[in-house]
Amino acid sequence: MSATESEDTIARPLVAIVGRPNVGKSTLFNRLVGGHNAIVEDEPGVTRDRRYGKADWAGRLFRVCDTGGLDLGAAKPEGALLARGIVAQAMRAVEEADLILFVADAKEGLVPGDHDAAKVLRKTGKPILWVANKVDRNLDETFTSDMYRLGADEVFGISAQHGRAIGDLCDAIVARLPGAPHISETTDEQEDDATRPIRLALVGRPNAGKSSLVNRFAGEERMLVDAKAGTTRDPIDTPVEIGGRRYTLIDTAGIRRHSKISAPMEKIAVSMGEKAIRRCDVCVLVIDAADGLAEQDAKIAGICDELGRALVICFNKLDLVDQKQQDKLRENLNRQLQFVPWAKVVFASAKTGKGVQRILDGVQGAFAAFTKRVTTGELNRWFEGIVTKHPPSVYKGHPVKLYFIQQPQARPPTFLLSVNYPEGVHFSYRRYLTNQLREHFELDGTPVRIVCKARTRRPLKSKSKPT
Repeated sequence: MSATESEDTIARPLVAIVGRPNVGKSTLFNRLVGGHNAIVEDEPGVTRDRRYGKADWAGRLFRVCDTGGLDLGAAKPEGALLARGIVAQAMRAVEEADLILFVADAKEGLVPGDHDAAKVLRKTGKPILWVANKVDRNLDETFTSDMYRLGADEVFGISAQHGRAIGDLCDAIVARLPGAPHISETTDEQEDDATRPIRLALVGRPNAGKSSLVNRFAGEERMLVDAKAGTTRDPIDTPVEIGGRRYTLIDTAGIRRHSKISAPMEKIAVSMGEKAIRRCDVCVLVIDAADGLAEQDAKIAGICDELGRALVICFNKLDLVDQKQQDKLRENLNRQLQFVPWAKVVFASAKTGKGVQRILDGVQGAFAAFTKRVTTGELNRWFEGIVTKHPPSVYKGHPVKLYFIQQPQARPPTFLLSVNYPEGVHFSYRRYLTNQLREHFELDGTPVRIVCKARTRRPLKSKSKPT
């Protein structure tokens, strides 16, 4: 399955941020993209995968890629497998980049690893901006002169944390990106649901295969994959185009039970995973088919339902289970996740690629339902027949009258029911209406909300007494 980046992202030149671990690359990334998309912690090796974001300066648009630490010593054969993978990811970002920001620590000074990395980067022939980070005081600026020993023609002394001299750096970035489009040239923010990328978050417990699925969709090793749980910490956005449809894939850290979270870094990662659910359109809940369902899977599905996100449940590692085990998984699913019977269910294997297309088919169907709008006329023609066939129960001796229905919003589909006694519409009747709506208007894969509102009556005009 081939995948290419969307036209919008291709139009923006790419700036790769590289350097040793813990020099402030993620803090600079957050500063440039104007948010807190990366985990920032005073611990080497926090960033592991490539992380992309959009930025603009002086009306010019570009992309930024945050990378793990460029520690070439770790890339040697005797280095740890995960450490070598981090370096490989950073070098892939360098290959993609139109401009490189080489970041060093102004407080710590140069180390041999900086010289080794600088040599490798210069061999690429790509333009490089040399950045001395953590210049919080004038005294720290003395380090910037040391960076000239790396062969720098100009050194930018900045503080990514406090924003010092960021404007000068951004001026230099756009000056070296003559092909960067102007804001007026892009229309991605104006796209409708039929053409904009589907924001797809892969969620689940650690080591269920979320990163492997992203790599399968992207057609390359974008995410580090390791048998050790917890390899992914940041939600990583990966723009791809598959079969003519654009997606933004959001790989998230495994969401553990709160009682099992100890390290502060992991707590932050789990929190960011939950935030990723808030900003996506469709969640793919990835479950290790060999391990089966767990209580935490139900909790994650509950979060998706509570936040009103479309849901596809994917049993990954299909290559490890037979048909009898699949049937058992479906049986357990119906029992343990009975509160989301509307979710689409697929079986797939990120390793072999079997069933992966079924995931995308399920995502597209869920997204279509998630964004669907039904006209008021069509709704009420359907509504009249439903109410006649099955009217609501009496409430405190009074008949419950349903006047009309309309859909004020989608994402998820939300229906407003005008009624004389909102509290008289029992939850079982709401469930009946929800199931009928889902069946008639093809709303499988998404939550459906029904809001009951009392019909407002115009106050009676008092007749004026003759004088």
